[in-house]
Amino acid sequence: MASGGGYRNGTQKAPSLRTSSSFKSKLPPSASSNGRRSSTIDAVYGRVRVAVRLRPRNAEELAADADFADCVELQPELKRLKLRKNNWDSDTYEFDEVFTEFASQKRVYEVVAKPVVESVLDGYNGTVMAYGQTGTGKTYTLGRLGDEDVSARGIMVRSMEDILANICVETDSVSVSYLQLYMETIQDLLNPANDNIPIVEDQKTGDVSLPGATVVEVRDQQSFLELLRVGEAHRYAANTKLNTESSRSHAILLVQIKRSVPGKEADFSAETDHSSHLATNYKPPMLRKGKLVLVDLAGSERVNKSGSEGHMLEEAKSINLSLSALGKCINALAENSVHVPVRDSKLTRLLKDSFGGTSRTSLVITIGPSPRHRAETASTILFGQRAMKVENMLKIKEEFDYKSLSKRLEVQVDKLIAENERQQKAFDTEVERIRLEAQKHVIEAERNYAEALKEEKMKCQVEYMDSIKKLEEKWSLNQQKPTNNARIDGTCITEEVSELKMLLQNEMQIRKAAEEEIDKLKDQLHMFTKSGLAGGKFDILNLQSMLEEEIRQKKRLEEEVIVLRSQFSQLTMEAGQRTSYLDRSRSGTGLPGLDSLSPLRNLHCKDATNGERSSITNLHEQVGLHKILSLLESEDATVRIHAVKVVANLAAEEANQEKIVEAGGLNSLLMLLSNSEDETIRRIAAGAIANLAMSEANQELIMTQGGIALLAVTAADAEDPQTLRMVAGAIANLCGNDKLQTRLRSEGGIKALLGMVRCRHPDVLSQVARGIANFAKCESRASAQGQKTGRSSLIEDGALPWIVQNSNNEASMIRRHVELALCHLAQHEVNARDMIGGGALWELIRISRDCSRDDIRSLARRTLTSSLTFQAEMRRLRIEL
Repeated sequence: MASGGGYRNGTQKAPSLRTSSSFKSKLPPSASSNGRRSSTIDAVYGRVRVAVRLRPRNAEELAADADFADCVELQPELKRLKLRKNNWDSDTYEFDEVFTEFASQKRVYEVVAKPVVESVLDGYNGTVMAYGQTGTGKTYTLGRLGDEDVSARGIMVRSMEDILANICVETDSVSVSYLQLYMETIQDLLNPANDNIPIVEDQKTGDVSLPGATVVEVRDQQSFLELLRVGEAHRYAANTKLNTESSRSHAILLVQIKRSVPGKEADFSAETDHSSHLATNYKPPMLRKGKLVLVDLAGSERVNKSGSEGHMLEEAKSINLSLSALGKCINALAENSVHVPVRDSKLTRLLKDSFGGTSRTSLVITIGPSPRHRAETASTILFGQRAMKVENMLKIKEEFDYKSLSKRLEVQVDKLIAENERQQKAFDTEVERIRLEAQKHVIEAERNYAEALKEEKMKCQVEYMDSIKKLEEKWSLNQQKPTNNARIDGTCITEEVSELKMLLQNEMQIRKAAEEEIDKLKDQLHMFTKSGLAGGKFDILNLQSMLEEEIRQKKRLEEEVIVLRSQFSQLTMEAGQRTSYLDRSRSGTGLPGLDSLSPLRNLHCKDATNGERSSITNLHEQVGLHKILSLLESEDATVRIHAVKVVANLAAEEANQEKIVEAGGLNSLLMLLSNSEDETIRRIAAGAIANLAMSEANQELIMTQGGIALLAVTAADAEDPQTLRMVAGAIANLCGNDKLQTRLRSEGGIKALLGMVRCRHPDVLSQVARGIANFAKCESRASAQGQKTGRSSLIEDGALPWIVQNSNNEASMIRRHVELALCHLAQHEVNARDMIGGGALWELIRISRDCSRDDIRSLARRTLTSSLTFQAEMRRLRIEL
């Protein structure tokens, strides 16, 4: 902003002079700009440094005071000035630096502000402030942008140039806030609508913060200059007798700097390279935070000289009161008073850390040469003298950068997860390959076994025919032998038959044991393959070798059994023939060995009778799940109904669901739902699918196998309320899966669910309401995570009128689900306008007041209070919660 004096309008150029002595506080070497702060030093003391700058005479003063000498005499080499009382007497004052009217902007910055900026880059807080009478060049010194003359750039612009030149854009950050204190209200110059920012103090540390201020991250000098132009355009100024553009507010520029410590950052990187898998060894890098406060105070003025009146008079009063409060605080600090009146003004609260706090502070007091304003000049000089007595305790601010560590660890975790997924994929591929290879070997072994069995059967038939021939020959020979020999031969044959029967029973037991062992090995192979082959490829090869050995043993035993059966048949036939021959020669009696088979036939009949009497509930334990599922394809409708009932009952238990799916039960149920014309079968099949849809893993399978389309077709064709209830329950379970939302809608699931409201049966409507609530909840969760934008699919499909109509349904189950659906829809701001137009706002208000459930009532209230659109509509309707 331009000023009325020579500095503000930029008409007078000051020649560049040699830079004077350093203006730095005496800090330890470890805290200087060339080094790093030692970890053993916690704080150092530093006095407020004060410099005085003289403004050259302006055009008005050159004309009015031409016959009078300046009221001040500068001695810059001695850092001293004299204030004339009269022509023969003067007072002498010493400052840390004295600038003549010819001092350049660059020299003022390097002596006054640059040491403070360097300290801020090292992690300290710093303050640079300009104080003086109105029109003496405060804004010129601090806020000059230098658009027309680069050499006229002020402290604000030059400070940011040094800051951006000394930080690393990749690891460091610089953020800026630009404020003004006008009439005891803090206003945001970057966002004028934010015109009353509160001051918040930390009760433990006493630090002051402005949480409502706009914070802009700065990356380059040009963007910073644009921010300054925006702020200057919004700053209050007025035309007075002392200054054509007098600042009517205190301008405050806050610069926050965060820098990582290079040495400790390297240690962290070394640790991550050394051991990337041991997260416990990570140490967070060190972060230094510095805050630079640049304050352009409004000028003090006397009303009789400035000519302020009306609103300008009120502004002048507010400015003088705040400056007076600042002077009182500095007096109290200079005199080491017990009480410092910091809370008398917002200005003193904002500058609490700058005077008597932990900040490194430099003060520039600006004065004019005119003897007419000698009193104001003397007051400014005395203010600077008192400020020089204030001691600050400088503290470096370091903390661990846990956010940076967290980001790095997240990247490392993502890499490990990706690597683990790749290894898991490779392992699964290898397991699948081994499983297919084992299955191939088993199929080949079974085929070889069937071929060998067929060959052995043919061989046995040939041997049987040969035995018949031999027995006929023996019979012919025996007809010629005496009766005693026949009796002896019959007894011997009977004994041989008994022995062969015993051998046959033993061999059958051995074969049965071998078959059971093979079945166990097959089950173990199946379970081993299902669990991921935890033992690896070596174990599966061992298992395959064991299986092949058992198959060979089984084959050998079966061959022996076939041989024994053949011999048994031959001997039985031979004994029968000889016995019949003996019977014909005598009276004739039966062979006792053959009668012993009758108990086996009786046992078989008894077992069959018991199997027919077993109940259908434990049928799967007797005949197996595969047998039950095969009955679903029976041509007998009664058998299919009983079978699907058994499957539906089994699917109701979570422990059986996985077995049903693995055995192909889901495919069979979907086929029944698609092909069967029997309403009872369709109803029970839909219920079984609804039971299976309670598992998240089964939900994806149902979706993959076209289950949604089948359920939608069934919902459109069915008229039976119980069938519709089962279908609606299945779709409602699928609506609760976040991953299936898009496909559920695209394949007609939502429209089918809404179409079933044509059946006004309460059970059907309850399932429809549950599905809508589940879908709305998933949509709300996706919107909160940023995965979904735009209106709700339920609103687009026309579900809102039905939801509003049934939000106060007499049936408690329907009402509870609809109320939840309304609350979830209202949580997404983009749905608010449609819900207001559809009358949902009134129902939400009713729910927040009258709902019998506390959780739904509080959810509705929280949704209404968090939505700006609902709040605006309630204010328009004058409704209060």
